[in-house]
Amino acid sequence: MPEKKATISKDKTTTKKKAPKLVIVESPAKAKTIAKYLGKGYKVEASNGHVRDLPKSQLGIDVQNGFEPKYITIRGRGEIIDRLKREAKTSSGVLLATDPDREGEAISWHLAHVLNVDTDSLCRIEFNEITKDTVKKAIKNPRRINNELVDAQQARRLLDRLVGYEISPILWRKVHKGLSAGRVQSVATRIVCDRESEIEAFVPDEYWSLSAELASEDPRVQVKVQYVGNEDAKKKTIHSRAEVDEIVREIKREDFVVSSIDTAEKHRKPAPPFTTSSMQQEASRKYGFSTKRTMILAQQLYEGVDIKGFGPIGLVTYIRTDSVRIAEEAKEAAKTLIVEEYGAEYYPEKPNQYKGRNGAQDAHEAIRPTTLALTPKAVKGSLTRDQYRLYCMIYNRFIASQMSFAVVETNSARFVSGSHVFRANSSRVVFPGYQKVYQENDDEETNEDSAQLDKNLAVGLRLALCDVECQQHFTEPPARYSEATLVRTLEELGIGRPSTYAPIISTILDKGYVRREGRILYPTELGQIITNLMKEYFNEIVDVTFTAEMEKDLDEVECGEKDWKKLLNDFYGPFSKLLEQADKSIEKIVIEDEKTDIICEKCGAQMVIKNGRNGKFYACPNFPTCRNTKSILQKVDANCPKCGGQIIVRHSRKGRIFYGCENYPVCGFNSWDLPVNQKCPKCGSYMVQKKGRNGLLHVCANPECGETVAVVTEEQNEAN
Repeated sequence: MPEKKATISKDKTTTKKKAPKLVIVESPAKAKTIAKYLGKGYKVEASNGHVRDLPKSQLGIDVQNGFEPKYITIRGRGEIIDRLKREAKTSSGVLLATDPDREGEAISWHLAHVLNVDTDSLCRIEFNEITKDTVKKAIKNPRRINNELVDAQQARRLLDRLVGYEISPILWRKVHKGLSAGRVQSVATRIVCDRESEIEAFVPDEYWSLSAELASEDPRVQVKVQYVGNEDAKKKTIHSRAEVDEIVREIKREDFVVSSIDTAEKHRKPAPPFTTSSMQQEASRKYGFSTKRTMILAQQLYEGVDIKGFGPIGLVTYIRTDSVRIAEEAKEAAKTLIVEEYGAEYYPEKPNQYKGRNGAQDAHEAIRPTTLALTPKAVKGSLTRDQYRLYCMIYNRFIASQMSFAVVETNSARFVSGSHVFRANSSRVVFPGYQKVYQENDDEETNEDSAQLDKNLAVGLRLALCDVECQQHFTEPPARYSEATLVRTLEELGIGRPSTYAPIISTILDKGYVRREGRILYPTELGQIITNLMKEYFNEIVDVTFTAEMEKDLDEVECGEKDWKKLLNDFYGPFSKLLEQADKSIEKIVIEDEKTDIICEKCGAQMVIKNGRNGKFYACPNFPTCRNTKSILQKVDANCPKCGGQIIVRHSRKGRIFYGCENYPVCGFNSWDLPVNQKCPKCGSYMVQKKGRNGLLHVCANPECGETVAVVTEEQNEAN
């Protein structure tokens, strides 16, 4: 028999390859970044935000049975849920990695219910930044779902649904179909409307400014001084030309004497690193970004950008925060960079400390770069223009916040002529400190004197009057809100939270209650009608104090100090009585459309003027049978520099105003700035109107020229 070959017996219990764990995040961009960090042992999928919510077709809350919500799968999310279920079945575990806030916690809670994941199991992970080390650390430290966070989110969602779905039908019946009210949106609209009422009721007061040019016997000693009052009153406002003339007559009789010279050093502290609110405000002031645009860009930087040489990486920490706290390791990294790049004198003896506003949550750090090695210069080639600008702002603000104070020397000289007092001030930067890196933009620019006081000025020096300049002014009404100042006001009043500022403003713009021209917000006629109704019949709902107290109640739910269903019950009792009374009392309001002589070319009806989110437009009165609309051409006093046609006001898709030629599309001229009928005296190009520090300017549209001409208004001519 042939010899048998030796065989090696194999163990029948061969080791199976362990299935990967499933990690679920909210967005595909975040999934892509995290997948690169975790490798083959994990599969990362995106839920694309919420997968369940209250139904749109009904209230979705069982008010009679403890305010039990009725959640359903959001339309269009069925395929996503099916995919996640298949992946969950073949995985060795599920980790829910949604955003580290109330909304993110609620999304994880809904996903757990959909995927049959035990919410008491260690299934939840979170990270404040999306970097390799942070993500891997989070994976090793899972926790249970925080039910108190979920309850706070549910309470907010159900409160908003109760207000919106119970008041809106009353508005449909009494005013117009399609209108809506909201627990926070109605308060924001009221704030804008109330400011408009203040402006309309404002009565200006006249006042005058007075300055004088002085010189001593030595012709080299000259100084310009400002009138500040008389010795009887520390400060006096000049109310009329007659008062000015009297003061001028008196100061012409006597010399001016330097009575005091004061020199002092002021230390200017850098601003803290960004919160959501301060980031939105600064991006608006610096770059004109809307709150929505800022949050879209910030989300991209947070979720991860593919950086050349590094791969996908989250560039900034979590972007929804009202804390100014910074992690110790980030402070140390900033200290090292500051000392190496700028010198030891640019780092303070003691690290800067910042105090957050009252009521601020401290769950997350302030917004900062995740790694200081990724400087704006290093990542510029991998970012879009707007991403780069926002990243520069965040990066430099954080570095500056850890740097030394700026030191400014201020000089103030006091001059007396008879009983009248004048002053001259100057300042100079002795040590730039943090200003070497970053200067924040104030809402109202300060106009510091750049001219330095003459070194030959001395106490007792006599000077003669050379020239006098006086100017008439009128007090101005409070300024209308911009998105930046509205966000600041909402934050100061305690209305909304970091995650809600941008959606609030987007909502009131989309609903047509507020319109935006440039950066300024104006209430529409519709917004004012709805606000007046809400103030009369639902005053508590649009009351600023009540809304702020409700935010505090929601914070108490999050901390486990208040039961969320009791909160709803306490609110709904009085609210239901308001609903009943309003439905009985509000009479039908008919908003008459303004008729025009324009004939609809589709059906022959006389078109009317309606209000939309971008202002007024022509519409056919037979809507919805006929849906014909036309834009109203708002003309400006300027001709097209390209073809000579009329310049008209237009609106972009996002509602921003720009200026275009009436002959579009034959002539494609358009400009974000208002063209004027003036040629540049330097290069002959057309000029545009811009707002300068001290008034209006005409600026050459040719970027290589940049010539500017100050605009003298009729009022200024009359005053002179």
